Amino acid sequence: MIEAHNLGQEYGGQYVLRDVNLKIEDGEVFALIGPTGAGKTTLLRLLDLLELPAQGKVYFGGIDVTSIKQERLRARRRMSFVQQKPVVFTMSVFDNVACGLRWRREDDKVIRQRVDAALELVGMTEYRDRNAKTLSGGETQRVAIARALAIQPELLLLDEPTANLDPVSVSKVEEDLEHIIGERQITVVMATHDMPQGQRLSNRIGVLIKGRVLQVGTPNEIFTLPESQEVAEFVGVENILVGVVVERENGLATIELDGGRIEAISDYGIGERVYILVRPEDITITLCQEVTSARNTFSGRIVKTALVGALVRVEMYCGFPLLGLVTKRSAEELNLNPGRSICASFKASAVRTIKCCH
Repeated sequence: MIEAHNLGQEYGGQYVLRDVNLKIEDGEVFALIGPTGAGKTTLLRLLDLLELPAQGKVYFGGIDVTSIKQERLRARRRMSFVQQKPVVFTMSVFDNVACGLRWRREDDKVIRQRVDAALELVGMTEYRDRNAKTLSGGETQRVAIARALAIQPELLLLDEPTANLDPVSVSKVEEDLEHIIGERQITVVMATHDMPQGQRLSNRIGVLIKGRVLQVGTPNEIFTLPESQEVAEFVGVENILVGVVVERENGLATIELDGGRIEAISDYGIGERVYILVRPEDITITLCQEVTSARNTFSGRIVKTALVGALVRVEMYCGFPLLGLVTKRSAEELNLNPGRSICASFKASAVRTIKCCH
């Protein structure tokens, strides 16, 4: 559907995007995740052909649409872009949604049919005669999505579709998007800093950090198999340790780090310096008397605990720092308070290793 080849953009002599290569398939839902300022909006604007890139090309349907004005216009008529802060005009919801169709000089009958269908798709039919300026943030976002859908685009670009909305509105907009994706089978590229949202809605995810796409994969690959320290940190792998492979046998590596040894399933050879990644939810915390089959078991002491929703974050020191997550009930039953002696254990298969670049 759309491809970016070595795409880059600069403002005032500073590159905000560099060497971006993406191929998004027809009918795919692709999420761009990354911290604020990573370049997500800029990349969407380049894909939507609102800006010309400083380097590289955009292909739409296999055609280079970067430099030929007529090709850009033809391609843009097949796309819709919903901005992070959508603009609505001082007119009815119906007339707001009809704008794009009227600019294209569509027949009145076609306009009525398409606007009504788009409003029904986002659950806004009953608001069709309301002044759009009186709507809530979530309702305004749904009107903007309906306006984008009314022109029946082949590609829908969404920039932070639920940013600054309350949880109820977020849930409603996400529900609408899931319905639209299933109903229309259109290609969607969505930029979001809400990682669970990217996981829920997308087929694939691209991680954009400091203007570069560092990894592309399925949600499971991105969140369980990060390929770099930067991606691991961004997706919430909070246990990132550094060690050296000192033994290897049948695919099992022993990695030495300051304060202990960790066993992992790893292909790295003896002497290689690696990052050790363990997700907090993969760590089991006990009071040491329990027998476990986990290859990695360490005695330690709790440094700090903090309640996060229904879970408790447990910071431990076991010769090296570790962070675990347990339910509130487990924390109470085990009396997990600062100073308490505990055992932390995790399987070798729960450890991800990445080669250190320095």
